[in-house]
Amino acid sequence: MSSIVYSQLNEQQKKDILFKMYIEQQLSLADIAKKLHTYANKLRRDASKFDIRLRDKSKAQKNALKSGRHKHPTKGTERDDDTKSKIGYGVLKTWENLSDDEKAARQEKAKKNWQNLSEDEKEQILKAANSAVRQTSKTGSKLEKYLHEQLLKDGYKVDFHKEQILSNTKLQIDLFLPTMNVAIEIDGPSHFKEVWGKDVLNKNINYDNKKTGLILGKGLVLIRIKQEMDFSKTRAKLVYDKLLVKIKDIANKFPGPGNREIKIGDNEL
Repeated sequence: MSSIVYSQLNEQQKKDILFKMYIEQQLSLADIAKKLHTYANKLRRDASKFDIRLRDKSKAQKNALKSGRHKHPTKGTERDDDTKSKIGYGVLKTWENLSDDEKAARQEKAKKNWQNLSEDEKEQILKAANSAVRQTSKTGSKLEKYLHEQLLKDGYKVDFHKEQILSNTKLQIDLFLPTMNVAIEIDGPSHFKEVWGKDVLNKNINYDNKKTGLILGKGLVLIRIKQEMDFSKTRAKLVYDKLLVKIKDIANKFPGPGNREIKIGDNEL
């Protein structure tokens, strides 16, 4: 324990010791208060008076975790799926309850964060994204895999990335329920936004229109899921619940020729 008593120091000494311990040594105000036999709020007021910039809460927490003064509240904690789902649903509802102005402000902040990245950092992120897209085209997206897994759990026969059903083509159906004559397509952002440019978008639109014609032409029902949001198990669960309603409706009454294309948007849930 330090023998220095903060209240016995003059103004310059207080400023010097605060700068040294808070700025250079990165100690917290609470820790400094203990060492100098005072209290944190007094140090906080003096730091402001001495123009010593206080760390925000996030920075202070990172320093405390890094130094080992505090343990991470969740690190090493195993959560069950139900708990994860509740947390995810809470985050989802928080976002949905934000006003348009608050959402716009957060989006603008994210845009500025991207602009502040170095060209090398941007290049690395884009390379990783391109790699993920190529891998997804071969193995299926996270949402496709999630829906496939849940349908199997609920006892449905499901073909994953079925190609043979569309004879004489190499077009694949993302998920196909052969006993119900139902095709399910999951359309990510590149199917309706210029993610990779206008030419690629037009190519994807033409591809989707061709596939839609072939599927409906075979007398199948087509359920198209528009995935506008990033994957999360919470949102995927909501998508699946709505998909299940549509599938059960089809099982009860197979739709007529003019009603066999059904659309679900993940931002409408």
